This record gives sequence, C-alpha cells and structure tokens, in this order.
Amino acid sequence: MTDALPLTPSEAFELLLAGNQRFVAGAPEHPNQDAVRRAETAPGQRPFAVLFGCSDSRLAAEIIFDRGLGDLFVVRTAGHVAGPEVLGSIEYGVSVLDCPLVVVLGHDSCGAVAATRAALADGVGTTGYIRDLIERVTPSVLAARAAGLTQDDDIIAEHVRHTVGLLLDRSRVLADQVAAGRTAVVGLSYRLADGSARLVTTRGLPAEAADAGTDA
Repeated sequence: MTDALPLTPSEAFELLLAGNQRFVAGAPEHPNQDAVRRAETAPGQRPFAVLFGCSDSRLAAEIIFDRGLGDLFVVRTAGHVAGPEVLGSIEYGVSVLDCPLVVVLGHDSCGAVAATRAALADGVGTTGYIRDLIERVTPSVLAARAAGLTQDDDIIAEHVRHTVGLLLDRSRVLADQVAAGRTAVVGLSYRLADGSARLVTTRGLPAEAADAGTDA
C-alpha cells in the first residue's frame, strides 16, 4: 500500500520537496498513479502528509508536488481559511491516518487575500458567504499592516504564518502531536510563475530539514 515503515516528519518533508523540485524542473515522475497503486490503496490509505491549501485552481496538490494516489490527504478552502470542518479533517489526518506532516500552502496573487485587502481599503462590503471568508482572512492582513508589510509576497507569508498558528492554537490534537515529535507543521508559499514552494514557517521540524526547504 504505502511505505512499510512510517516516515519521520523530516523524511515526509524531504519527500514532498523532492516532488516539487521535479515539477519545477519539468521532470515529473508521476509516481503512484497507475493501476498497481490503485489496487494497493483500495483497502486503505496511509498518506505521508496532510496538505491544507488554497482552493485556487492552479494549486493542484498532487501535480505541483508530483505525487499520486494515497500520498496526500488534501484539504482545501479559498484562502486556506480554517473552520471546524477543516480542523476536524486535519485532526483525522494526523490522529487516525498517522500523517507525520501537515502543510499549510499559500500562494502569490491569492484572490481571497486580495479581496480582503480591498475590503479593508475601501470599506465596501461583500454579500453571501464571501463575507465570512474575508472576515477570516482579515486578522492576517491587519497583522501584516501593523508590521509595516506592503508587498504581496510578505502579506501572503503573514497569512500562512497566521494559519499555522491558528491550527496549533485551536487543535489540541495537532498541538499534542507536534509536542510529542510525531508530526510537524510547515507553512509554504507557492509561486505561480515558476511552480516552486518556499518555506515560510515551521513548527516541530528539525533545523536541518527546515534549511533544506528554504532552497525549494
């Protein structure tokens, strides 16, 4: 089905980075995407990472990290905003599926962040549940503003950091897994133009593994 031995958080992160590097280089291997893998994973799943990312159509997780069936437990919302359903899904991934890695994936030119910035700048409200989305992104944008950050990349990075902190603050299950060394949480920022995923923040990942991510 999957690797016989469970991966450490560092090994899982390295595996994820390796896939992204292949994607950036234009040399994907498309692992675990054949009939054999389909049969292997039919009885059950053991993904090596929970990937919580933005719903943006350009962030298809298995493509940009060059993975396949049963590799990633994917949760996506616009602007990677986290409500109870998201928290429950992530807790399922780490406590039931034993994923050693949780990834928060943001990206440049994020529509949810741009809409929030616009709403704060001009005071124009939105309708429907988009308003709820903007309200959930607002603390990140305000924190970036308070820190004097004005560039899109810096504001996106702040939103990624805020999301990582929120997950750990609100989920005792996840926080306990990280404290015990069983799981690490990393925040990545994806560049749409070149396809690379850059490390923004990490909780529970050894320094040497985090250093490798800065070159992603």
